[in-house]
Amino acid sequence: MYAAERQQAILERAREVGRVEVVALSETLGVTVETVRRDLTALERLGVVRRVHGGALPVERLTLEQHTADRQIQATSEKRTIAERALEEIPHGGSVILDSGTTTLAIAHAMPADMSATVVTNSFAIAAVIADRPSIDLVLLGGRVRHRTGAAVGGMMIEALAGMCADVAFMGANGFDVSHGFTTPDQAESDAKRAMVGAARRAVIVSDSTKAGQIHLHRFAGLSDIAMLITDTGLDRDTAEDLEAAGVEVALV
Repeated sequence: MYAAERQQAILERAREVGRVEVVALSETLGVTVETVRRDLTALERLGVVRRVHGGALPVERLTLEQHTADRQIQATSEKRTIAERALEEIPHGGSVILDSGTTTLAIAHAMPADMSATVVTNSFAIAAVIADRPSIDLVLLGGRVRHRTGAAVGGMMIEALAGMCADVAFMGANGFDVSHGFTTPDQAESDAKRAMVGAARRAVIVSDSTKAGQIHLHRFAGLSDIAMLITDTGLDRDTAEDLEAAGVEVALV
């Protein structure tokens, strides 16, 4: 296989599954790890992939914001497991901020029917799940609703958070990286997420491991802003160790 053919195969694989790993490509293509790394470097120079630790991501995955309906069918079992672990971080009768997202929606579904808590959210989907639970006090944040995510954003929402101090905020992220922190593609979403992080005593990121290494335009939190990351066991060891060295507790479930 010529280099051009090999690189095309790597790019197609990256676009098909969303990520490629150096070692796996080496075994699949029957070439050395060094050859794969050179191929990834060539593809990065062409602007079609971005190198991350241990592999690469297709550029379109880093720039396109998926609709909530599309994200709900991805990594569903991982999200359920992450949600169940997140419940352990909620104090009895405590106050919780739930960011808009599919993993935070899974947390809402996982909350026991008799759970005592106050839940603050900007997600109409989350509000619909817990609105009829009498033991949960629901605070729905208002603002302009983004159709792509179903999240209320804008000044009204941020102003409502200004006087709050919740026990814990569970935040989703479109991407996270040791060097760049926690990111999302949309400015308004980023502003909303930043306000939520600031309105809680502890901020916890709930995200499946496919988001690792992805970097989007807007950073809503640095590593120092986040107390904990709850993710699945697919997160590579080096990234987990780097995050913990920076002070972020990592729970792999």
